[in-house]
Amino acid sequence: MSVPATHPAHEPAIQVRGLEKSFKDLTVLRGVDIDVARGSIFALLGSNGAGKTTMVRILSTLLKADAGTARVAGFDVATQAGDVRRSISLTGQFAAVDAILTGRENLVLVARLRHLKDPGPIADDLLRRFSLAEAGGRRVATYSGGMRRRLDIAMSLIGDPPVIFLDEPTTGLDPEGRLEVWQAVRELAAGGTTVLLTTQYLEEAEQLADRIAVLHQGRIIVNGTLAELKQLLPPARVEYVEKQPTLEDVFLSVVGARTDKENR
Repeated sequence: MSVPATHPAHEPAIQVRGLEKSFKDLTVLRGVDIDVARGSIFALLGSNGAGKTTMVRILSTLLKADAGTARVAGFDVATQAGDVRRSISLTGQFAAVDAILTGRENLVLVARLRHLKDPGPIADDLLRRFSLAEAGGRRVATYSGGMRRRLDIAMSLIGDPPVIFLDEPTTGLDPEGRLEVWQAVRELAAGGTTVLLTTQYLEEAEQLADRIAVLHQGRIIVNGTLAELKQLLPPARVEYVEKQPTLEDVFLSVVGARTDKENR
């Protein structure tokens, strides 16, 4: 087992350069570059089929890139895959919880699989952190969608990984469940965890992210803070009230403009 090296605090938690991936004749990623600062929430925004999940799978060592480089927590995903896996956690689009077990039993099981000492106290602490303490003794089959998702995220934090990937974490949730997950994600970042969040929900990126990148047809077409992205549009017109551009305005503008160019 290799020992993780000490990396400079200023080094990005995630660094991607020229990432490319194709599946037979379908090109999914066409030279992606991003940096994700440590302890930040970075939203990768794009429509279905834009390449978001493919990128997460490469960064989490589940898929090999055709070209380019990627480093996560200071480790190269191609040559130091074991170190990357020990430094991350991945939560997919659907909650990976056992509905037969209780919430606490799910957490204890994962802690044991990670060979951690005292799995019970670890589970109890996470149940408190994610406002699931009262439901911890109930079977997960009785949980709402938002509760299952919060439990899923809690399970992914066992072992204190510095980087977590959330691939469309609120897909299929009702508004209340989405708000519950949003709060859980904010608390992750407040505790120093780096979060890379993929989503097709514009409001989700707007509410959570420190930086937002729009992935369109395999390329990053814009990347910046919400304020920086809003500056891509003309200043607001003043009529009776001033209407500031939303992230939805920015997304539709940049994706539409790029599509128009590609269709000429």
